[in-house]
Amino acid sequence: MRYLDFFYIIFQGFQTRKSRLSFTILSVAIAISAVLILVSFGYGLQSTLLSKITTSESLLTLDVTPTTSGAVVLNDAAVAKMSKIQGVDKVGTQASFTGQTTYSSVTSQIQLYFGTAGIFPLQGISPAVGHIYDDAKSGEIVANKVLLMLLGLNQQDAVGKKVSLLFDDAITTPGQTEERGLPGVFTIVGVIDGGSSAGEVYLPPINLPKGFVVSSYQLVKIKVTDQSQLNAVRAEVVSMGYGVSAISDVVDQANKIFTVVQITLAVFGIVALIVAAIGLVNTMTISLLERTSEIGIMRAIGAAPKDIRRIFLGESVLIGFLGGISGIVIGVVLSQIINWLFNILAHSLGGSSVQLFVYPLWFLGFILGLSTVVGYVGGMWPARRAAVMNPLEALRYK
Repeated sequence: MRYLDFFYIIFQGFQTRKSRLSFTILSVAIAISAVLILVSFGYGLQSTLLSKITTSESLLTLDVTPTTSGAVVLNDAAVAKMSKIQGVDKVGTQASFTGQTTYSSVTSQIQLYFGTAGIFPLQGISPAVGHIYDDAKSGEIVANKVLLMLLGLNQQDAVGKKVSLLFDDAITTPGQTEERGLPGVFTIVGVIDGGSSAGEVYLPPINLPKGFVVSSYQLVKIKVTDQSQLNAVRAEVVSMGYGVSAISDVVDQANKIFTVVQITLAVFGIVALIVAAIGLVNTMTISLLERTSEIGIMRAIGAAPKDIRRIFLGESVLIGFLGGISGIVIGVVLSQIINWLFNILAHSLGGSSVQLFVYPLWFLGFILGLSTVVGYVGGMWPARRAAVMNPLEALRYK
């Protein structure tokens, strides 16, 4: 059979059974859209979470903390030693103190972090508003959103506002707390989300009181030159007696969890796809019964059994393919509507926009191929019955 005749017969079959085939295509489309929405939701959650906690630099970073026993101290000497380890690109430090801040007549307890600006990307932190301070400029600070709420400030208007700062020094006088005022006023130049329920202020070490030396850092960040150096540098730092963790470990665990979530969501969608496949088999079987006489005529004028089988398989594959295309369109449109409504709600509650659904190109290609395969499998049994049908019995069929 010529390809032109093959496609003409399939097209004619679609023309004569528009309603039934349209509903069958729609059932496949709904199943495919369910798979798309559920799995893309899983990808969206994964992408949103990881984008919040990671940057390209943070994935190459090790977190070094002092041990609880206090046997080793994270001081400048230890930091200098770590920076000389082979494979280390740079080292960032952060010292933490409790303190107070005052804006206008409002005073709030805070956590003060003295650290260089380079430690922010190593922590996967980027400003939501404004920018990170300049290490060489005194008087610039970055605040978290919780602090702004405590001070009664709107984050959009907070940049440029001036506050005063105090910090509690419990290091120079063991067993006692000495309250120290930081000279001058400080300008908020950036706002970050922050990871705690307390007000937080970040500022460069240049703002430390004259003569004050940090005797112990609460956190040290080590960035390695590339991913292959992570384990070697980690082992070297652990041998020095420090605790070491890496955000890449968290990311690996999160990816494993999200893989399980995506598979679970996909199973629900595949159940709908199986139901649609059963409906496709039913449609093709009814088509076989309706076209029995037609099959007998085609066989009588010289059509081979394989030609009959190809016609039925061609129709079922086309149903699956069109159902896949339609399902992708329906799924994308519905998910974007859901995402739009969610972001409207988030904005009304003071949150920020997120992308709940992510559609990797390979996944779109996969589900389109899956729907086509479902069409092929659904048409195999009716196509085989049509191919082995006796021509004489087919011509007598009424």
